[in-house]
Order: sequence, then C-alpha cells, then structure tokens
Amino acid sequence: MSEQFHISPETAATVVVAAVGVYVVFVVLVRVLGQRSLATMSSFDFGCVVAIGAVIGRTALLIDPTLLIGVIALTTFFVMQVIVGLLRQVPLVDRLINRPAVVLVADGVVLHDNLRACRIVEDELRQAVRRAGGHGLGDVGWVVLERNGAVSVIDAASPVDPWVLADLTGVPGVAQGR
Repeated sequence: MSEQFHISPETAATVVVAAVGVYVVFVVLVRVLGQRSLATMSSFDFGCVVAIGAVIGRTALLIDPTLLIGVIALTTFFVMQVIVGLLRQVPLVDRLINRPAVVLVADGVVLHDNLRACRIVEDELRQAVRRAGGHGLGDVGWVVLERNGAVSVIDAASPVDPWVLADLTGVPGVAQGR
C-alpha cells in the first residue's frame, strides 16, 4: 500500500509533461476536427470517446500507474482546464482554440457548403429542426452549429437582434467575428 504514495520527482515531472502533452494534443485535435467532435454522440462516437479516454489516461499515468501518479495526472488536467479557461478570455487565443459558430440554415435556406465544411448531413439538420419544434424549413430562420457542437435553431417568426448573430461565420451580409 505504501508504494501507492511514493514517487520520484522525475516520475512526477514526467507525468506532468505527459498530461500537458496529451491535453494540448486533445485541444488541437478538437480544433482541427471541429465542434462536431464534442456534439451529441452516437454509439460509435461514445465508443471512440471511451477508447480515447483510455489512451489519454494510460499515457498520462505512464506504464505502471500508482495512486499518486493518478492524482498528479488528474490535477494536471484540471490545472490545464483552468489555464485554458483563462487564456480563452483573450480573443486571439479563443479564436485559435475554438472554431466559430457556423450558420447551417439562413432564412430557411440550407447552406450546403457550410454543412459539408462542418461534416453535418441533412438528416442531422432535420433532426435538429424537429427537436426545436419546427415543422419545416419555412419555420426556420437560422440553424447554427455552435462552438460547443450543439445545434441551435432560431425560429423564422421572431425578429433576430443582430447582436445574436454577430459571432457567426459562413453567411454573406452577417457581421463576422468579435
């Protein structure tokens, strides 16, 4: 039992470096693959997330993990979350880390190029419209793939404040960026 609490400073440093490295690679992959990698998951996606979690955990914990190594790795992941959360308050860093929200439907018109760019198929779009209570594209003013991977549907019957659309990309005539 006591071996669970003994660790050399070199091993502790290795765990921190491994955890930081895995965290950075994870953030880069999510940025490259897009917000869809964090959206509602299918059973296949869930299986992939479990496998990724196993790889991340095993990598961060080294070959022979102990309780103390696990605590160091977990603490490092939480510290990285805090650091990234603080860095995201800087607009340039936030744009590097997160993809912008993307319009998938504007004024009831499906933007097929944006769907392809976000790797979304029309069936997923239809599902989002149904979940929002829409009966057809005529009910939809805007459908947006949000930065967190969720899909938002704004109803066509309500006027939209331009402030709500200010961070969207992919639609001519909409103010871009922050």
